[in-house]
Amino acid sequence: MASTAPELDPLDEHAVSTLVTQALADIEGAHNVAELKEVRLSILGDSAPLVRANRTIGQLDPTMRGVAGRNLGQARGALTEALSERQRVLEAEHEAQVLVDEQVDVTIPTQRIHAGARHPLETLMEEVADFFVGMGWEIAEGPEIEHEWFNFDSLNFDIDHPARQMQDTLYIDGTSAGGQGEADGHLVMRTHTSPVQSRAMLTRGVPLYVACPGKVFRSDALDATHTPVFHQVEGLAVDKGLTMAHLKGVLDHFARAMFGPEAKTRLRPSFFPFTEPSAEMDLWFPQKKGGPGWIEWGGCGMVNPNVLIANGIDPAVYSGFAFGMGIERTLMLRHGIADMHDIVEGDVRFSTQFGLTGRGH
Repeated sequence: MASTAPELDPLDEHAVSTLVTQALADIEGAHNVAELKEVRLSILGDSAPLVRANRTIGQLDPTMRGVAGRNLGQARGALTEALSERQRVLEAEHEAQVLVDEQVDVTIPTQRIHAGARHPLETLMEEVADFFVGMGWEIAEGPEIEHEWFNFDSLNFDIDHPARQMQDTLYIDGTSAGGQGEADGHLVMRTHTSPVQSRAMLTRGVPLYVACPGKVFRSDALDATHTPVFHQVEGLAVDKGLTMAHLKGVLDHFARAMFGPEAKTRLRPSFFPFTEPSAEMDLWFPQKKGGPGWIEWGGCGMVNPNVLIANGIDPAVYSGFAFGMGIERTLMLRHGIADMHDIVEGDVRFSTQFGLTGRGH
């Protein structure tokens, strides 16, 4: 370490030179930044001989102050430069050692946790919602545990309609709607998203353009093409002057968005309690197995006047159309999925096929 002589004569060039030589040796002997800090204090700290000697210059004869200032200034400059250079060297050595100590061998085999993926049903539901929002429609939602009036009565289902029986509908209180008196207070797991349409007509009024995606429940067994819990999207438009032509235009536009520019729809006469006239909707599917052809996709029709009346809308002034299709069926058609089990069993390998977003045809 540097000399700790009590006093240093600033005019004694030999003594100053000896101090600098010893200090340079101490600087070079510092093995790390912490040791160098101690050396710096011993050389240039408040109690260091060089600093104490510098304070005595003012007491010298004015003719000798220049010599003393030059001696001490040169010594201080040499030591400051040596300290800076040693600091740079020690920091570089420290960084190099850190790289050695903290290096990671990326060739060592390791067990990695595979990233998951969003379920394609969820991303398809979002894509469907984005489509209708892009047309200026609203997205409507409602409860999955629904009052029987919204699920059936408001939609023109007769009290003895087969869909009300327990083999088709899941009743929360465990009883079926067997008679008029029982039909007033039952709760059910909604069998379609049509109750959301009734709620929208009652709360939002007309004109009304809403899409209702959501989860529905049926008393079905799980097999290759059925599941007791599945997803639907239904659309409802109520306005003045709406016709089947408007319905057909919306369906064709939706089909192209889901299945590509060659897709189109056709309507076959059918019956639903909540629409009149009603139609089964077929999809022209270019990627159909065995060649392009028609595939059943959903149901549709003009809103039955009884439904409009039940929901406070005058059918003499307003007309409407409605349609609905299964999200699972749409996903299966788009991606060639043959078995419903693949969709519902939760195997992450199924979802990862669709990437992080699961979008694309």
